[in-house]
Amino acid sequence: MRLVNHERNAMDLRTTPVHLGLGSTAKPVEGFTWDPEVLQAYSAAVAADGAEGRMVMIFDGDGLGDHWESHPAGDELVVCLSGSVTVTRDVDGVPDHVLLGPGEATINPAGVWHVVDMEGPTTILAITATLCTDHRPRTDTGPTERVGTPSPEEAP
Repeated sequence: MRLVNHERNAMDLRTTPVHLGLGSTAKPVEGFTWDPEVLQAYSAAVAADGAEGRMVMIFDGDGLGDHWESHPAGDELVVCLSGSVTVTRDVDGVPDHVLLGPGEATINPAGVWHVVDMEGPTTILAITATLCTDHRPRTDTGPTERVGTPSPEEAP
């Protein structure tokens, strides 16, 4: 995994996210995967951006999300590009559902647990505050115990 300066070629946001950082920088993240080692390396590489850092990525899917997530350092923008998606937030133990169609968006407030369910083939764009993002396995009752998602403090 490495951050690239001044990329001039087309990139696929499905496989190469872009990190938005301090000073209005935009750097592709080459070699990004969801493996714990790569996530730790990414967290360490962007730690200086603190709460202002954002990851921009496109996700394709179909079906229920397998995890809850929370972004304590900042809001997350979720944009439905195609298909249909339901974003469910856990607001004080009460589910809050937002249905999105193509071109529609919602903002997940900082620190609010949420899960994304794609209804049929769907594509979304997410702009996410990455600092200290936390993931928890999905259950029928809402977020449960923490699963080791690295924060900059946990990065080597």
